[in-house]
Amino acid sequence: MKKVVKKQLKEDEFVSTMTKVIEFVKRRTREIIIIAAACVFFILLYAGLKFLQAQNVKKESELLSRMLELRSELGQKPEKLAELKQMAGRGKFARVAFVLEATYWMEKGELEKAKEALAALQPGPRDFIYYQAQDLLGQVNLLQKNNDQAVAIYEKLEAANPKEYGLDVILFHKAEALEGKGDRETALALYKDIQQKYPQSTYGYDAAERARKIESASSPSL
Repeated sequence: MKKVVKKQLKEDEFVSTMTKVIEFVKRRTREIIIIAAACVFFILLYAGLKFLQAQNVKKESELLSRMLELRSELGQKPEKLAELKQMAGRGKFARVAFVLEATYWMEKGELEKAKEALAALQPGPRDFIYYQAQDLLGQVNLLQKNNDQAVAIYEKLEAANPKEYGLDVILFHKAEALEGKGDRETALALYKDIQQKYPQSTYGYDAAERARKIESASSPSL
C-alpha cells in the first residue's frame, strides 16, 4: 500500500510541476519565464530517461539527448528551432520534439504557434507523450480563456481513462476549465470529488484548496 501511495505521489508531483510551469507563463515576467523554461527542460528530461530505461535503444537515446540539448539552447539561439522541427516525426522519441516546440512557444507567449506544434503530433500511439501533449493543449486553451474547448479536451481524456496519465490530473484541469467558464457549482463538486478520491495526491490537496476558495467567495460577508 505504501509503495502504491508513493508511486502516485511521484507521478502527481511530476505532472503538477508542468501545471505550475503553465501558471508561471500566465504571469509573463521575464524572470519567471526563465525559471519555467528550466522546469520544462528537466521535466521532459525526466520523462525521456524513463522511456529510455524501458526501451534501452541507443539510437533513440541519442536522438532524445540532441532534442533536449536543442531545447535548452533555444532561449539564446532561437535559430536552433529549425533543427528541432526537423527532428519531429512518427518515432516515439521524435514526437517529443513537438512537445518541446510547444513549450518554447508557450514560453514566448505565442499560444497559437504552441497549438500548431501540438496539433502536428500524430494521434497514436496513446502513450505518455500523447496524453502530455493533449494536457498541454488543454492548458493552452485555458490560457486563451477558450474554456469550452478546454472542457471538451479534458472530457475526452477523462473518457479514455489512460493508464499512462493520472486521472486526477485530468479531472483537476477539467475543473479549472469549468471554473473559468463560470460553472462554479460543477467545478466545486468536481474539486470535492477529486479531494475525496485522491486524498494522498498533490491534486487532491490542490482541489481541496480550490474548493475552499470557491466556498469562501460564495459565502455572504459578515
